[in-house]
Amino acid sequence: MSRTAQLEQAAAGELPRLRQIEPRDARAVLDAFDDDAMRRQGTINSMEEAENWIGFMGDRGERLALAIDLGGSMIGTVVVSSIDHDNETGWFWYWMHRDHRGNGWMSRAAVTLADHALTLMLLHRLELGHRANNPASGGVARAAGFVLEGVEREKFLVDGERIDVLTYSRLATDPWPETPRLPLDL
Repeated sequence: MSRTAQLEQAAAGELPRLRQIEPRDARAVLDAFDDDAMRRQGTINSMEEAENWIGFMGDRGERLALAIDLGGSMIGTVVVSSIDHDNETGWFWYWMHRDHRGNGWMSRAAVTLADHALTLMLLHRLELGHRANNPASGGVARAAGFVLEGVEREKFLVDGERIDVLTYSRLATDPWPETPRLPLDL
């Protein structure tokens, strides 16, 4: 589906849904990574690299990676990775294609997966971090019920500048946020 058709569906009120990442998502992944804002997520410069990313993320070993799907096309992802079953913890992260940022869908996707991880996946603690100069990511974290825990000072070096990272967690015992959820197809 074209970007124009996706944006028209969004304007008509159609909500995305969460689903398994599939091989057909490789083109969307390649397109999403053609964005300077995605540099911290890694580098994907070819269809082969996008297909490898899909294969790795789709392997449900120590992670659950879900596509944010709008009209049959992947527009972002939300992931619990580095799952440690002994300690019931996981690392939480997400990204959204540049054409779909700012509409609240990432917050809805994040809260949906966090709820799932803290109940059906039997995790107790989810952790995430974001660059301090990326307030939108912090907004997603808070909307998904994550609580700010601290600052990792000057953790990242980006274009010669030291950037702080803000760290968050959400516990199974924390109050559940009121952020609306998205449909989850597993």
